[in-house]
Amino acid sequence: MAITRYHRLFSRKGEQILAAVRVRQHVNPLGKKYQTPASPLDWEKIYAKPNQPLHLDIGCAKGQFLLNMAKIEPNWNFLGLEIREPLVVEANKLRSELGFTNLHYLFCNVNNSLRSLLSSLPPGSLQRVTIQFPDPWFKTRHAKRRVVQPELVEELANYLAVGGVVFLQSDMEFVAVEMRDRFAAHPAYQKVGTEEWLAQNPLPAPTEREIGTQKKGEPVYRALFVRREVVNQGSGGMNI
Repeated sequence: MAITRYHRLFSRKGEQILAAVRVRQHVNPLGKKYQTPASPLDWEKIYAKPNQPLHLDIGCAKGQFLLNMAKIEPNWNFLGLEIREPLVVEANKLRSELGFTNLHYLFCNVNNSLRSLLSSLPPGSLQRVTIQFPDPWFKTRHAKRRVVQPELVEELANYLAVGGVVFLQSDMEFVAVEMRDRFAAHPAYQKVGTEEWLAQNPLPAPTEREIGTQKKGEPVYRALFVRREVVNQGSGGMNI
């Protein structure tokens, strides 16, 4: 199992970034260690203004993307979920040192923790979800380890506010196709645009993986979905 060491660095602009932690690059979410769901959060203790719109980043890794977003959009709250606990510990340390009150990172397995986390949210606060460059788990027999499962798509639909968005991107086309198709198959989501993939990232901050991929001249596959209102018509089906 590949292991990477990260350490605290300073950029040329004097900004701190997390780049010294010993952490596995790949974590099996089906492992016994990751089967205990995360406990519900006390949102008033996590955020200075808990009623601000919430951006949920699933698989936030070192958290640099959300750190940049929290700077750019102080009127939003940001929650990063990551299954590699050492990265979460270091990301929260850096957040505290920098004094951000609209940013939090949480160690959990999102595939069994989403309901317990989101069920206590103030209604309508989840406005944006990002899933970016998730572990591809190339082998077919490992497909259940990929983060975007039908159950995740359904759970997000239960808590994402109408008009809220889900942004997906990957540098692996088969992963991007699988993610896109699973959201497209659910009646609560409407894909934005008629083109197969978005040419540009609609968010004001890229991820480190995105920057590296584009520097190499390799493609990034992106899709954006909007949560639309679905009215249950009982045995007659659903109106959208």
